[in-house]
Amino acid sequence: MIARVVATNLKVLNSTLQPLSILALHGPNLNLLGQREPGIYGALTLAEINRLLEEEGFKIQAKVFSVQSNHEGILVDTIHAALGQHHGILINAGAYTHTSVALRDAIAAVNLPTVEVHLSNIYRREDFRHHSYIAPVAIGQISGFGAQSYLLGLQALVNHLRVKS
Repeated sequence: MIARVVATNLKVLNSTLQPLSILALHGPNLNLLGQREPGIYGALTLAEINRLLEEEGFKIQAKVFSVQSNHEGILVDTIHAALGQHHGILINAGAYTHTSVALRDAIAAVNLPTVEVHLSNIYRREDFRHHSYIAPVAIGQISGFGAQSYLLGLQALVNHLRVKS
């Protein structure tokens, strides 16, 4: 029994020392952050959010690779390319959250742990934003905390990956 506990603790310790690779995927219009409806999406630019993700990733031993596209097919291709390259996906699919079966299917196909994030609380907005095609294939969803949603999502994803391994 003691040997099993020690072996389990060593496995957890070793897994926490290995850097993880996380794909941060940003969907349409997020390239306009900082100027686009700052009352809803905040004043930070996407570059600033990516910098915060990199800094938080460094603290928790995860390398964050950020990609933004306004094109659904590029986002799908990027998800496909994540297989074998990244341990997990942090995604703000923007408006595609509510419309894209293709993104949902791509996430399901690669079967990488995925956390969905949103700057605004999508459930306090227009009715069409209340449905997410991503949520059923994600391990969790965080929304409504501005840029902090990304950091919370990254922390949750890394924690999930560390506990799982």
